[in-house]
Amino acid sequence: MPATTISELDEPKAGRLTIQYAPEAQSEIVENPPRFTWLPVIEDEATYVLRVSRDPKFSAEATLTFAKVPLNFFTPNAVLEPGTWHWCYAVCDPVTGEPTTSWSTVRSFNVGQGLPESPLPSRGDRLKGATTAHPRLWLTPDRLKDFRKAVQADPDHCTWATFYEKSVLPWMDREVMTEPAGYPGHQRTAPVWRQTYIDLQELLYAVRHLAIGGQVTGDAAMLERAKAWLLEAASWDPMGVTSRAYTDEWAYRVTNALAWGYDWLHDQMTEEERAKVRAALLERTRDIAEHAIINAKIHLFPYDSHAVRSVSLTLIPACIALLGDDDADDAREWLHYCIEFLAGVYSPWGDADGGWAEGTNYWMMGMAYLIEAANRLKSFAGIDLYQRPFFRNTGDFPLFCKAPNTRRATFGDDSTQGDLPCIKTGINLRQYAGITGNGAYQWYHEELARLNPGTEGAFYNWGWWDTNFDELTYLTDYPQIEATAPESGFRHFRGIGWVGIQHAMADPDEHIQFVFKSSRFGSISHSHGDQNAFCMAAYGEDLAIQSGYYVAFGSTMHREWRRQTRSKNAILVNGKGQYAEKDKAKAMAATGRIIAAEQREDHIYIKGDATAAYQSLSPEVTLAEREVYFVRNSYFVIVDKVDASEPVTVDFLLHANGEYELGKTSFRYTGARAGFYGQVVWSEAGKPQLTQETGFPGVDPADYEGLPVSTCLHAEYPAATRHRIATLLVPYRLSEPKRIFNFLDDQGYDADLYFTDTEENTFKVVMKKLANT
Repeated sequence: MPATTISELDEPKAGRLTIQYAPEAQSEIVENPPRFTWLPVIEDEATYVLRVSRDPKFSAEATLTFAKVPLNFFTPNAVLEPGTWHWCYAVCDPVTGEPTTSWSTVRSFNVGQGLPESPLPSRGDRLKGATTAHPRLWLTPDRLKDFRKAVQADPDHCTWATFYEKSVLPWMDREVMTEPAGYPGHQRTAPVWRQTYIDLQELLYAVRHLAIGGQVTGDAAMLERAKAWLLEAASWDPMGVTSRAYTDEWAYRVTNALAWGYDWLHDQMTEEERAKVRAALLERTRDIAEHAIINAKIHLFPYDSHAVRSVSLTLIPACIALLGDDDADDAREWLHYCIEFLAGVYSPWGDADGGWAEGTNYWMMGMAYLIEAANRLKSFAGIDLYQRPFFRNTGDFPLFCKAPNTRRATFGDDSTQGDLPCIKTGINLRQYAGITGNGAYQWYHEELARLNPGTEGAFYNWGWWDTNFDELTYLTDYPQIEATAPESGFRHFRGIGWVGIQHAMADPDEHIQFVFKSSRFGSISHSHGDQNAFCMAAYGEDLAIQSGYYVAFGSTMHREWRRQTRSKNAILVNGKGQYAEKDKAKAMAATGRIIAAEQREDHIYIKGDATAAYQSLSPEVTLAEREVYFVRNSYFVIVDKVDASEPVTVDFLLHANGEYELGKTSFRYTGARAGFYGQVVWSEAGKPQLTQETGFPGVDPADYEGLPVSTCLHAEYPAATRHRIATLLVPYRLSEPKRIFNFLDDQGYDADLYFTDTEENTFKVVMKKLANT
């Protein structure tokens, strides 16, 4: 088409909630080839042509052209040579591939030497080697044949005997589940949501495990029982109470049960039975796929937690099972979309450092499903997502931000209700050990299994996964890695604004964990109003905690307490925290940032800026910074800086599992194994008023009935336009209380002074010396 007739390209400006234009000149390219993303044009089904060139004028001999790109994100199928590159895109004719609009802005980037290589095979090639026979999920027919022989030779091959006894046989005698009734009056309630969630997860277990058990052992009765469960589920109304619109998490589980059943029982069903299951599976898959792609538009707005999760949780296995069996071949298109999304856009919650902005619990959930999807794609089509830097590094996130012996010492929504980390966290880490060979990940898995036995049946484990199945599938696909104790140090997860410190994690008598957050993601999704907040654990006990319980999304505990700044180890300004309500744009704007995170001579230094987060509710704030000094692997100095255009009060909050002993400017918390001592050693605006409050004001008591109640320390400082506050926190083992005074001894002062509040000048001198170091 002549250039004079080409229309202008609609090139909208990227927003905080949208996908970004990438790569840009300032982008750090972390993998080869880079991932190309841009905002889609107004047309719902536009097709694009992408040019990538060493020449900014795009001469033919220096340019790679990728035509008929169906999405606004793209991963080339080959690596690029190191050096400077330029790229642009246009809308093109879907048949000819010729541009029908002007070219976009030309953007540049630089490809460095030695980057991880992670090209994605093109659509025409990536499924060529995949089997057309069943099963396809986990074991393909040739691998299933070999696995049968191995089990016959050794009944406990890859823990088969345990899986068969505990996860297959029990479903033979269970009554086949009928269609759930839904919510009373179709009004959602947490108890019904939770119980039905478990019931439908058990539907998946029954179908999947009976089908696998029957296929491996050749037990005809078991295969018939699996089919009975499957055909009953296929008879349910796909748009009824187990539909995505009614409760998406329920729908995901029914769809997964149908996918595994259709795949593993395919050859045991009559054509009429296959048609029944296929129709139900296809309708449910279409509903989930169209919601994610057309309604939620995760390729434009990638921060929809559930829609993004559905890609790996449900769409990948369902599309693999259906591939080639639906007349329109829609499953193939959806599968391509999912593969390209995981290979390019994923994860919207982090970057190559491996962090996950929603927190360690939602990392666990997201990774659990990603791992299953990645393993299914690798065994079915040979597509290896694990070469991407995010997946190589993401095991560091829980390793440094949620040690296996901690409960409440990190951020984000967490369904464990104050228990130790879900064992699935360790299982995920074991998977990444198998991928990377990192023995510290294996150590985490083994340590968590040692500390937390017998919790496999807890809702937050059993309601999501069967660990016997996890063990079986891992051992068939990956090697055992020898555990090695993790090293002390810290990780700065730049993409999400978290810093995790771990000192002597393998030694509970010396272990200290400290996690700090100041994130560009603000309080969106499962994040909270907690910029510049911290959590601390030491010597086997949580000390400065994340307060409250994640009993249910939207409960009074969640809405009025858990999401709010007042439940964090943070500050309030004039009694206000940071925006943490439902408006996504405001939540994404209530941000923080890590200015520095570095190892210095005898301490780790962290500096966070949460000015924007506090301005969301207190526009008079002009500065809200917090500095952290972790000195000699022993104690912490917290320095808060607040400036405002008019006088404001500052309330320093510190949450613990129990009550404090309070002095005039000092405080002490004593737990079961450890405690910490605190001292206000400097305040430019004047002395604080120390008080404490036990409980969760404004929360329905039914939300925490039977659960322990925490206490919040308030150190409220008088109104001023400028605040500079220094607070000392010294964790100690109860068996060695004098540890809290070691730093004073080093400075030549009498440690006993810290039992009183009468030597303020001494405190100031010590603080100045600490600042100088």
